[in-house]
Amino acid sequence: MPDAIARPRPLAWRALADAWLPLIVLAAMLAAIGMLRPGVFGMFGLNLLFKLSVPLILAALSQMLVVALGDIDLSTGAFIGFVTCVCAVHLDAEPLTAAALLLAGIGAYALVGALIQLRRLPSIIVTLGTSFVWTGCAVLVLPAPGGVAPAWLTAIPRLSMPLLPLPLWIAAGLALVGHLVVMKSSLGVLVRGAGGNPRAMTRAGWSVLRLRVGIYAAAGACNVAAGLALSALTTSGAPNIAPAYTLLSIAAVILGGGSFVGGIVSPAGTVVGAMTLSLVGSVLTFLSVPPVWQIGAQGLILVAVLFGRVLTRGRA
Repeated sequence: MPDAIARPRPLAWRALADAWLPLIVLAAMLAAIGMLRPGVFGMFGLNLLFKLSVPLILAALSQMLVVALGDIDLSTGAFIGFVTCVCAVHLDAEPLTAAALLLAGIGAYALVGALIQLRRLPSIIVTLGTSFVWTGCAVLVLPAPGGVAPAWLTAIPRLSMPLLPLPLWIAAGLALVGHLVVMKSSLGVLVRGAGGNPRAMTRAGWSVLRLRVGIYAAAGACNVAAGLALSALTTSGAPNIAPAYTLLSIAAVILGGGSFVGGIVSPAGTVVGAMTLSLVGSVLTFLSVPPVWQIGAQGLILVAVLFGRVLTRGRA
């Protein structure tokens, strides 16, 4: 009997350690920045550190929805580039045209989800193909980097908020909303169930096709928001402005506790993972490391976290 009572304790400890692992990595990154630049933790410094994390957080949440289905979206970066081009060219002068193009993009995401479900196609192949389509559409809208984002959009990142900079309020809000929707609501159960056990969902009377179409449309909407957030920061658009977001968004989901098997995701962990990856560039810049090493450093952090997860729960 004492043995039966004692067995769950290590499992509970492992689950707790696994849940806190992304936050521990983020705290380690902030500690490193604090040692390199002690005066960076004011309102202005924190705003500079985290302002580029907002579009990455939104892209990571989009990727998280797709990963929840057991899929991978390789078109994330190309689609965000397309959104920035639409924003820079049409959003100010022709807002209705811009809205129509962005809604068409969300609709295309939904069609991709339907195609994957109906034809049983691997998402990695389909989204790799659509990434070229989005890049081509972006070049048609804006052949060369440029354009101007609307003044009302570029003014948003400069808003002053009490207690914390705006990027941290946005990150906290997205983590809370994502957690409530995906982890605490009946809709979230359907999302995770469609990826974790689609046969059970079908037997229970749910249409996995409709679920997949809706989830892909939601992922497209998150990427539209990511593109608008990136345009607000850069004040312009470019077809190849965000190619790194594809792999970074996948890394943020895995860093935050997600799994490629489907049905296992963590919105709050994904937000923390995206914030952590966005800080890697700052740490390497403070260390005077060339920018070409930043992607490699982000990969090393992801490998280290996965290794830590293997130690805490026995699988990645």
